[in-house]
Amino acid sequence: MDRTHLPAVPESILRRHRVLETYDSRFRSCARLLQALWRAEQEIPIGTHAAADGTSRKMGSRISDTAGAQGRNFMTPEIARLAWREHAYREPGAMIDEQRLWTNMLSSHPLTYNVLGPLRLDLSLATKVLGAMCPDLIDARVTGVAFEHSPGRRDPLLTDDRTAFDAIITYVSAAGEFGFVALELKYSESAWEQQKDLRDRYAELMPATGLFIDPAAAELRKAPLQQFMREHVLAQASIMRGDYSEGRFIVIAPTLNLPVLKACRRYEAHLVAVDERAVGFGVWTLEALIAVLREHGDAAHADGLYRRYCDWSLVDDEIETSFPVKLTG
Repeated sequence: MDRTHLPAVPESILRRHRVLETYDSRFRSCARLLQALWRAEQEIPIGTHAAADGTSRKMGSRISDTAGAQGRNFMTPEIARLAWREHAYREPGAMIDEQRLWTNMLSSHPLTYNVLGPLRLDLSLATKVLGAMCPDLIDARVTGVAFEHSPGRRDPLLTDDRTAFDAIITYVSAAGEFGFVALELKYSESAWEQQKDLRDRYAELMPATGLFIDPAAAELRKAPLQQFMREHVLAQASIMRGDYSEGRFIVIAPTLNLPVLKACRRYEAHLVAVDERAVGFGVWTLEALIAVLREHGDAAHADGLYRRYCDWSLVDDEIETSFPVKLTG
């Protein structure tokens, strides 16, 4: 089905699956329901959401603590083991919400491992995927994949804060240059989430990067663009410091997460024309990345990823079968 948008799911369905959240956007509501349907399909026990006031309630897009400890938020035992190891050896200063990682099905944190974990476990696969997603890097060789990575948290030569990429793919180009693709993954997030105050370093660094038409533009300093700006500036600063010769910053989001894709277009409008010295900015859809994984890697794993994160037919079926009136004649 060709879609331009997702349905406004009836409240009765959301209540039945324990995913009614008053402030969810339409996309987030559908994504939350999809996770609940997938969890039930996999027979994973439901989890609990603890509110700020100390109350708790069952939530369909969460898995139980026991299931979380068993690695059930990840698509395979190998990816669960990878997440466990990577979490134990995370970079000093990395900010990781363990509940979101282990039991929150809606979070982009486990999504990052589920989608990019196979690349970390098989660098030859990572090389094929990189070439397919970035045709100009078809002859590059991937040297590593890292999660929740920063080239230097609180480094005054960089952004002087804790900004980090969800993941980074490093490579050696055909010309022997060291480069990277820094990745920010969004699933149900809108990019309108609350942003942190910028450190003074940005006032100096943003003009120095040469990335922006107007480095002083107020829109770059607030939601929904601030996070993209911070990570893009961090990527450029790492090149300016001499860590790499080339790089690019890519946002990955589902096709129908319209708020994120709209924010990406707004961000692009602030950028100068790309030259070989600048970190390029781009957008990949989650569906396109899964399709590349299907073509070059484990088709069954790719199909499982699509079923969990992008198969809106599960939501359609739930709406169809929940129609409250039986038609006759």
